[in-house]
Amino acid sequence: MILKKGEKIHVVHRRLFEKEPHRHFIGVIDEYEDGVARVTGYVYTVDPAKFAFIRRPEKRTRIISVISGDLLVNVIPSSVDLEKIVYKQEAKSVRVTDGGDWHLELSEFTWR
Repeated sequence: MILKKGEKIHVVHRRLFEKEPHRHFIGVIDEYEDGVARVTGYVYTVDPAKFAFIRRPEKRTRIISVISGDLLVNVIPSSVDLEKIVYKQEAKSVRVTDGGDWHLELSEFTWR
């Protein structure tokens, strides 16, 4: 099985157009079958006025196809606290972290 129930993931939605907003999703796999996952977590988008990622306050449950080619999916450690996730700008990249030892560097930082 590619993804397992309870695993935590970071999802980057591929932008199809230059001015399309950046959208990320961080959550937990509720169910997974044949390339389709039901996940519950938070949506992160770029605030164009501040040039910063912000978390939407409400939790969402989404159905995503991990085989569609429209998503980049990163499996993140089970120890990561999803409630503490923040995006920090560092030099020419963005770092996703929960404030602990874990972080994820995002090299596709081109939204400025």
